[in-house]
Amino acid sequence: MRPRTWVLLLVAVFALLQLANVTGRATPDTKNYLSYALSLKGESKRDAAVATVDYYCASRASMAHRRQNVHVDNFHGPDPAPRVMKECRERELGRVEARLEAGQTGGHTMPHMPERFMAIFEVRPGYPVFLVPFLTLFGVSWGVWTASVVIACAGGVLAFLVLRTLGVPVPLALTGQALYYVLPCGTTAMRPMTEGLMMALILVVLWGCALVVQGARTRRGLVLAGGALAALFTVKHSQALFLGLGLAVAGAVIAVRRRRRGRAAGRGVVALAGVGCAGVFGTVLLSRLLHYPSVSESLQDLLAGHFTRPDRERLWAEFFQLNGNFWMEWLRRQMWEPLFVAFLAAGAWGAWRRRVFGAFLVAAAATGFLNQAGHPDINIWGGRLIVVAWLLPVLGVPLLLEPVLRGRVALPAQGAPVELAR
Repeated sequence: MRPRTWVLLLVAVFALLQLANVTGRATPDTKNYLSYALSLKGESKRDAAVATVDYYCASRASMAHRRQNVHVDNFHGPDPAPRVMKECRERELGRVEARLEAGQTGGHTMPHMPERFMAIFEVRPGYPVFLVPFLTLFGVSWGVWTASVVIACAGGVLAFLVLRTLGVPVPLALTGQALYYVLPCGTTAMRPMTEGLMMALILVVLWGCALVVQGARTRRGLVLAGGALAALFTVKHSQALFLGLGLAVAGAVIAVRRRRRGRAAGRGVVALAGVGCAGVFGTVLLSRLLHYPSVSESLQDLLAGHFTRPDRERLWAEFFQLNGNFWMEWLRRQMWEPLFVAFLAAGAWGAWRRRVFGAFLVAAAATGFLNQAGHPDINIWGGRLIVVAWLLPVLGVPLLLEPVLRGRVALPAQGAPVELAR
């Protein structure tokens, strides 16, 4: 079969598997993004809130039903879903009604939390805008599910394209696509939150880097990287800042290393560093011009329980202390279950084999650690804050295995096309 057929087959298998969980994926932040999207669709504040609460509470009810079915003591008890649904709707809609009556009617998100908290999500229109056509065509439940499938599947296809652009053989490029689906990237991308779209855009940036590094389509690569970085600003501007910084540092390190060895820095690498610098300065400038919540405001949200407690007076001191505690506990848990660390090591080894592109890959993956360091909350489940780091093994492991495959099969060393049809 042609590579395109294999890619589509993996997409189809992954999409079919997701039918096992059409509901039950919502998180508290889902309420903010979904209500934002429904508001953009034209729903009134109350109607958007009711539809959002119904979706969120149905997800909680579904999870309660599943837990009940496998509970060793209560599996034969009454179905808790109706009770959970009723209590959840009363609680969530009660909060919304109280804040609407108090005059909290601004913005696009439903007012279920303090305005300072909601302001953090008001500046992330990218994912809600992406949701709108799916909600219009398929309704809330199936619309959110379909959008998540499209985002997750696109991430796997982009991983395939990045690897093919680097000249990796088709079987290993398909391995990268499959790794994206089976590792936490795929699980996280299916949640109705920003992370799936965020990872897809980061992969577009890395695709642009691969095109520049290969030297065949430098201009197209720079357009892809710059355009995806700009789009990332609308999805999560802090991630755009981190990724721009990563590109700038990686490009600078490569250029300096080449200069010290008496070689030209390379216009493509310097241009990528320039794209990164533009991303950093553009993010900082636009954030200030648009009056986005500051870094200190984000830290207050973290340490003051989403602004439900008084602001911290020793904000930065407490933040750094919490960070130190967090990473000690994180390392302890990784030593207890070192799968993530093992995958990171393998991915880094593979990235080392392609040092130029590998530098940009490591820089992009490192933004996952920066994102986690900005939110050192060990209770946030699923590892979604650090999930970008999983892109290192997704792309690095196939690069690591490439010499093994080439040693067994007569394959060309360079120049593999990126077209799926070949």
